[in-house]
Order: sequence, then C-alpha cells, then structure tokens
Amino acid sequence: MLRNMFKKTYTLIDSKYKSPDKTEEPNIPEGLWKKCNKCNQPIYSEDVKNNYYICSKCSGYFRLHAYQRIDMTADLGTFTEWDKEIEFTNPLDFPGYEKKVAAAKDKTGLSEAIVTGICEIGGIKAVLGVMDARFIMSSMGHVVGEKIARAVEQATLLKLPVVLFACSGGARMQEGIVSLMQMAKTSAALKRHHEAGQLYISVLTDPTTGGVTASFAMLGDVILAEPGALIGFAGPRVIEQTIGQKLPEGFQRSEFLLEHGFIDKIVPRNEMKETLTRILKLHKPYSVKEFYVDKQSSSEEDGGKKKTIRLKKNKRNAWDTVLLSRRSDRLVASDYIKTLFADFMEFAGDRFYKDDGAIIGGIASFHGMPVTVIGQEKGKNTKDNIKRNFGMPSPEGYRKALRLMKQAEAFGRPIICLVDTPGAFCGLEAEERGQGEAIARNLFEMADLKVPVLSIVIGEGGSGGALALAVGNEVWMMENAIYSILSPEGFASILYKDSKKANDAARVMKITAKDLLELGLIERVIPEEEPASGENISIVAKEMDKAMEEFFLTYLLKSKEELANQRYERFRRM
Repeated sequence: MLRNMFKKTYTLIDSKYKSPDKTEEPNIPEGLWKKCNKCNQPIYSEDVKNNYYICSKCSGYFRLHAYQRIDMTADLGTFTEWDKEIEFTNPLDFPGYEKKVAAAKDKTGLSEAIVTGICEIGGIKAVLGVMDARFIMSSMGHVVGEKIARAVEQATLLKLPVVLFACSGGARMQEGIVSLMQMAKTSAALKRHHEAGQLYISVLTDPTTGGVTASFAMLGDVILAEPGALIGFAGPRVIEQTIGQKLPEGFQRSEFLLEHGFIDKIVPRNEMKETLTRILKLHKPYSVKEFYVDKQSSSEEDGGKKKTIRLKKNKRNAWDTVLLSRRSDRLVASDYIKTLFADFMEFAGDRFYKDDGAIIGGIASFHGMPVTVIGQEKGKNTKDNIKRNFGMPSPEGYRKALRLMKQAEAFGRPIICLVDTPGAFCGLEAEERGQGEAIARNLFEMADLKVPVLSIVIGEGGSGGALALAVGNEVWMMENAIYSILSPEGFASILYKDSKKANDAARVMKITAKDLLELGLIERVIPEEEPASGENISIVAKEMDKAMEEFFLTYLLKSKEELANQRYERFRRM
C-alpha cells in the first residue's frame, strides 16, 4: 500500500520518477523520505529539514545529529571543534567493548557521543557541547566525561558561558564504576565554573536519563527543555518493573518537570536559538558605571536632588485604602513588569517540588541594565485566580523566589521584588512542605545578599508572606497599598473578637503607605492620583521608573559589603 502511495506521489512530484513500464518499480532516490517515529507517516526529507526536524503532521520531534544541532545553534561559520580525538581505553577490559565503539564510530562519523567546541550564538561567544544519541545511546563513558570537563574548564579560563545539549541513556554500562565517576567529575568542573561567576545553560532533549540527569544535565543556572522530551533518573520501564504499576500519561516528560519545578522553561526547537541568545545577552558583563554616568547626567539636569514625594490630601480612610488595594482591576505584578522592564523572560520552578503560580520571576533589563524581577501575582479572573492561588504563595513559591535571588547575586544583578499578597497560603499541604521554614529561609538569605534589593508593595502586603519578599535595601509602597501584620478582619477577630470591626482595626493598625512612611518603616510612597489601573498604568509606571533610577544611582556603586551592611542596619534600627 505504501509503495503504491510512493508511486502516485512521485508521479505528481516529477515525471522523471515515473516508470516507463508499469511492471517496473519506481526508482526512489535514497533519503528522499523520512518516517516519523511518532505518527509513522512518511514526510519529504527536505520538509523535515526546513521545519527544524519536526514532523509537519503530528509535531513530533526527530532526534538530531550533533552537527545538525550545532548548525541550528551556532552562528554560521563560527564553530570550532575541540578535542575531536581523545584516546579511548577499555577500563574494565569488557568483552567486545572496543568493537562496539569502533562500530559506533563507523556508523556516525563521530569519535564519541558528544561534540564540544567554541562558537558564537547571536554574536556572543560561548562554549557549546552537543550529545548524539546515535553513539551508543549517548551514554556517558570516560571520554564523554573528559570532553565535558575539558570544555567547561576552558570556558572557565576564557570567562565564557557554557551551553550543553543533553541527550543520553545515562551511564555507560561497559565502563561500570569508571562511568559513574564521570558524574562527579563533570559536576566538579561546573562548580568551579559557577564559582568563577560564569553562566551555564543546560538544554534537555529526548531522552535525558540516568547518570547524565543526575549530574551535569540538572545543574544549569538556567535549565531549558524541548517539548515532550523524556527526562528522568530511572527510565519508565525500570520504574514500572520496580513498583509494579503503570505510570500515568506524560510522566517524566518536559511538561511534567516544568509543573514539578525542575526546569525553567520549555522552548520549541524553532525558538531555541533566539531564546539562548536572549539569555546570553542578559548575562553579558555589564558595567554599572555606564548606567551611573548616563543617569547621573540626566539627574544633574533635574537639579541633582532626590525628589520628595508630596501626596495630595484625600478623604480616604484606612478601610477605603484596604478596599482599593484589593480591587479586581488593580494592577498586578505582571502589569508592572511588562511596562517597566524590557526583554523579560520568566523562569519557573523551585528545583525541589513544584512551580508556584503565585510567584512569577525571571530576568529582564532596566534601561539596558540586566536585573532580576520577582513578583507575587494575583489573578484578574476566576480561572487566573485559581492558577495563582489568589496570590497566596506556597513554600515552593518562596523557594523559587530565593533561587532566583541567589542566581541574581551570582551574576551581580540587582533584584526588584513586587509584593502583593493577602498572606502566605496556610493549607495543610503548605504546612507539610514547610511553609514557615521557607519564609524564614528567605529572610535569612535576603539579609546578606550582595546586590541591591528593592521591594515595592503594589497592593496587599500581608504578614510574613509579604515580608519574605521585602527584606530590601529600601521598601516602597504604592499610595493605595497596605502593609500589615495580618488582615484587618483577622486582627479584629483576635483582638475585638468580632471580624465585623475590620474597619476600626484598619484605622488603629497603621497599615497605609502614609502611616508607614511616618513611622520610618518604608522609604518612599509612589503616588496614585487615581487608583492604579490599566487606564493610568503609563502615568504610575513613569513615577516608578524615575524613582527606580534614583534608587540605582544610590546603590549600584556601593560595595557588596556595604549593601549587606546597609540592609542589616535598616532592620536593626526598627
């Protein structure tokens, strides 16, 4: 049947493929067609290549050869291969191992299961490594481990980022314990690279399993994955045989790992180079003096003085402000991020359990300067509120925020936190996963961060759930935001034994921006002539932008020790 289909297709494509005699077989050029392993449909090879080796019928991904991947990733003509030939040995004298490796070399034209070298990606120099599943299923033997370690060491020496595309069945059985040691060797090399302040991007492709998953593949500062890739430590067949149960649909796939907090982002293959370029650009060495000189000159034109915010008198009482801070049309963190920052790229996950929708965060640029932005995010409709848990973070949300802060510290990026939560989630599962410990850990670590930290309460600042993102060098509030030990309703229930007295509680709690500025607990109030909403976001954001410029002019040139000490003294005097 397939043969008849080929006959008809080739007759339509070109008369030169038409058989002059109906009894003869058509002369089908070798390699003209590929069969998709997902849907089993034949596809014209040239179409597969032009579509990034993605099936046009089912969107299934073909596995790429190493040099195909390099062609897609590196700028044209910039890749130079390193360590193409490394001496091979059979450390365990395993029978037939030499023949197996020799056969893989003949079949693939590769010397081993990974190709490493230096290139440019979007005009930025980087060290690139790509595994090739055709070579003994990309298993990691001593040569693979050695090539990765050498590439990372050279990147550290040259102060270059590393991009590694993982694709592997895991450790190479024929090398036994020697293969196991490559997990530690590659991890140690990456630790030194990290300590030197250099970026490592890990890209997980189908499949990434075993010892590769449990070493270099999961150690990226940023971890990306292709859609639908199988990623896990133990393979699904091993797990099913061990536990005697059938695994759920989608288990150990990229989407599963994203949901469970282990990767930052799923990136379609046709967007991979652009995504890598954006990440690399936001990690390029940046001189804060450039920002300082540029903004200082504009500040001097304005008189060189920090502006004093004067709030217009209004007749709103504390309870009115509470209601305004909770309005459904009030601006949320993502609104400010889109307006104030360029090139924002969201990263997901706490690397332990889950990605919490109540906290969003990632990297962006502020007037050309790389920054890390983290925000507590409320929803704007019922569906979104369920996804965001009404802005109430779970432990994994705080751990995600802390992971991004420590990443920012490693690369010298300032941190901006947008606070907006009625409080940390207080459900059973949050307690099981350590809600109190997660908040406490944030307070502990934020106190000593060696980069500028600015926290802005944009809506509700509820209790310790808000404070976990508000250990800043300065803390600001929007004019119609609130910041309190707990909700006025909760306060009234505890002290007045009547939650209906929330109005009275709001007045005595001193929770408005004006109150807290007078108490010396915040440094600045961002005015809202009208309550912040989509209609006036440009006006509100303009005020915030100017204030942030002033903040960075003050803090960017402080030393690491000065930043941490100033933050300590800020809270010490309270």
